Amino acid sequence: MLKKNDIGPQAYRDAMAKFAGHVQIVTTNGPGGLRGATVTASCSVSDTPPVVLVCLNRENPKNDVFLVNGNFALNTLGARHQPLAAAISGQTGLPTMAERFKAGEWDTIATGAPTLTDAMAVFDCELIDTKDIATHRVLFGRVTGLRIGDNLEPLMYYDRNYTVL
Repeated sequence: MLKKNDIGPQAYRDAMAKFAGHVQIVTTNGPGGLRGATVTASCSVSDTPPVVLVCLNRENPKNDVFLVNGNFALNTLGARHQPLAAAISGQTGLPTMAERFKAGEWDTIATGAPTLTDAMAVFDCELIDTKDIATHRVLFGRVTGLRIGDNLEPLMYYDRNYTVL
């Protein structure tokens, strides 16, 4: 007989640290302003039509700008992008989002969300739905623009550290 046990937040985070994830930067720009976040919680939902999802902490009010702007770009990172991932996440101490974005080269494809020019892949998305679950908001985006870059060594996050596959 299986037993259920209490799963506290720290034990859950410790277990999730053993889950390797590809590092991406999700970005937005528009009436609500510029925002970027370094994430590992994203994936494909469908290829017809092309839809991706990304999970963001909804307890951070700065992430509400994704709803206001109605767009986002998912930028897939290679090993050489580790300093950019750290900058966008705030680990380097740069105080403003504009300063953090200076660590990379950006353009736009379709929606106006910033797209990393040398990313492994970019999915430029129109926000089509959201779902709030516990501490996070799941953003669903219909891919309206796509760019496939160089085949780089993917940047991964595992055991609370950046690593390369």
